[in-house]
Amino acid sequence: MSQALVVFVTCSSLAEARRIARSAVESRLAACANLLPGQVDSIYCWKGRIEQARERLLLMKTTRAKFPALREAILRLHSYDVPEIIALPIAAGLPAYLDWVRDSVSDNKKRIAG
Repeated sequence: MSQALVVFVTCSSLAEARRIARSAVESRLAACANLLPGQVDSIYCWKGRIEQARERLLLMKTTRAKFPALREAILRLHSYDVPEIIALPIAAGLPAYLDWVRDSVSDNKKRIAG
């Protein structure tokens, strides 16, 4: 299994998702970020009540080593008290892509143009 992760974050707006994505990539905490087109309808329980919201879904690729710093950066930039930040392992993928993810967030290597 690779050390790469895909991180899901729901955001209150497109502007918030872009701000978090750009910051994460610029600071080398994520190799890339994808903002899914359109809004997602979220239904959830919050403080004992059923709530509904329109949100934007942000996906980022990073490594296990960078995830703690990425999580902290998201918490600093996010408008929610308890944002959705879920990291799932990438069980398999194109080796060259997984190498690119690793190299893109590495503190020791130059970014590889892709």
